[in-house]
Amino acid sequence: MKILISATSDSVDAQFDPRFGRGGYFIFIDTETEAWTAEANAGIQASGGAGIHAAQQASNNEVDAAISGHFGPKAFDALTAAGIEMYEAKGGSVREVLAQFKAGKLPQ
Repeated sequence: MKILISATSDSVDAQFDPRFGRGGYFIFIDTETEAWTAEANAGIQASGGAGIHAAQQASNNEVDAAISGHFGPKAFDALTAAGIEMYEAKGGSVREVLAQFKAGKLPQ
C-alpha cells in the first residue's frame, strides 16, 4: 500500500505536520518495503484551494491513503472522489505515524 504522510520537512525523521492543504511536505511511503520519497506540497502557496491542490498531488502519486491531522471539506471531497482513504494522526515523527498506521491505531 502506498500512503502519504504530511510532514514539516522532506524526511521520514521529520515531525508530522497536522495540516494537509498547507503542510510543508508530503512523504510517500510503501508500507510493505518502507521505501519512501518526499515532495514539497505544491499547493502550499496557492491563494485558495490548497486542499484541492494537495489532493491532486496525492492522486498524481497514486496513493491509497493520506494521513494528516485535518482535511478541509474541499480536500475531503477531492480525496474521496479519487478513492483515497483518509486517516487522522495527532503528532510525532513521520516514522511514529507510520508505525501507528501499520498497527491500526489511526482513525479513519
